[in-house]
Amino acid sequence: MTLEALIFDVDGTLAETEELHRYSFNESFRALGLDWVWQPDLYRELLQVTGGKERIRHYVERFAPAGGDMALARLGELHAEKTRRYGALVAQGMLKPRPGVARLLRETRAAGVKLAIATTSDPANVAALLRASFAPDAPAWFSVVGAGDIVAAKKPAPDVYLWVLERLRCEPSNAIAIEDSENGLRAARAAGLKVVATPGFYTDTDDFSGASAVFSDLGEPGAPARRLDTPGARDDLVDLAFLQKIVSR
Repeated sequence: MTLEALIFDVDGTLAETEELHRYSFNESFRALGLDWVWQPDLYRELLQVTGGKERIRHYVERFAPAGGDMALARLGELHAEKTRRYGALVAQGMLKPRPGVARLLRETRAAGVKLAIATTSDPANVAALLRASFAPDAPAWFSVVGAGDIVAAKKPAPDVYLWVLERLRCEPSNAIAIEDSENGLRAARAAGLKVVATPGFYTDTDDFSGASAVFSDLGEPGAPARRLDTPGARDDLVDLAFLQKIVSR
């Protein structure tokens, strides 16, 4: 098998975005007159639900907070406010790529490997992150971007990966997904993809037993990654050669 495509999740994978998301949610709640505050421990739990609108709906149904009915009635407006606030912060350069991401994007592009994105994040937020954290033309680096509500069923359903693979015209056996969460891993595996996982701040306790490899990050020359699933392994850099070994197994 030859590696033809590399498919990235966004939040927590390209960059550690979740604290900025949490802040943007809280500021949006305040803007609509809600006294909700999603603290880190609560947000870790809420992240088990993928999709911002879905997360708000789950919070209302699970905790019945004051103002819940109003929030659900204005869910589209509330989520749009959160998306606007988050996008503005990202455009200001508030986020940096996780180690090794920019390097791996350069390597795969130079080798002619197709790049794609499969995420529940809003498309505008994805574009803002790519432009601010990588390059003004970074959105054009990706042949296919599956984002937001492009499919109805969110991760861990495989739908967004299947949608991306169809448009890449790529068999799952010739592609690899890069994910940071158990929900993302389950979605990619259900679509037939092998997965390299890089757990983030909010997903470090997730179950990654179905991944082909689990690393602390993608690694940089001189700043090696840690192989988390195979203690003592010499692998310390996720590069094109390593990915080709994974896809060839």
